[in-house]
Amino acid sequence: MELFPELELGRFNGWILIVLFYAAYGITLIFLPKKVIARLYDRSGQGDYPVLRRILGLILVFLWFALGILNPLKTEDLVFVIGISIYSLGFLGFVIALINYKNTPADQPTTSGIYKISRHPQQLSISLSFIGISIAIGSWFAFSLIILGVIGAHYKILAEEKACLEKYGESYRNYMESIPRYFIFF
Repeated sequence: MELFPELELGRFNGWILIVLFYAAYGITLIFLPKKVIARLYDRSGQGDYPVLRRILGLILVFLWFALGILNPLKTEDLVFVIGISIYSLGFLGFVIALINYKNTPADQPTTSGIYKISRHPQQLSISLSFIGISIAIGSWFAFSLIILGVIGAHYKILAEEKACLEKYGESYRNYMESIPRYFIFF
């Protein structure tokens, strides 16, 4: 892994994994009912994010995407195998989380399937996938950007949990007490 790998456009860059992730996400969304998609993107009750935090988040995202697009996959290095393994775990977890979410009635919190081991498997899975891409392209800088993004996403998750408490009440409080926020810990 390098701090700043040499940037170049190429056929075997990190963009392949990014496109694959978003293509699978788009295909999954096609098969979800419109009511589920509306619920998936409902941000009511979560409050507004400060403008500065939003701007910094967008800058981090664009920098990371640029690094992913312009860095070749390190297919001949061990980092590629490690990165692809982490990416695949996140990719699979994300699709499973969306399916579990789809199968939950709108008036109940999602608590089945992969939601039995993490209260936020979608966010955790996206983070894992993007960490895997950062490792597969061999960029410490891209990896650092994702870690900063994960820290920023934590605040969004706190707001989401507050909104879920307001919406679902005691059932969500019980869920929070029995299932960790991020997998085995926290």
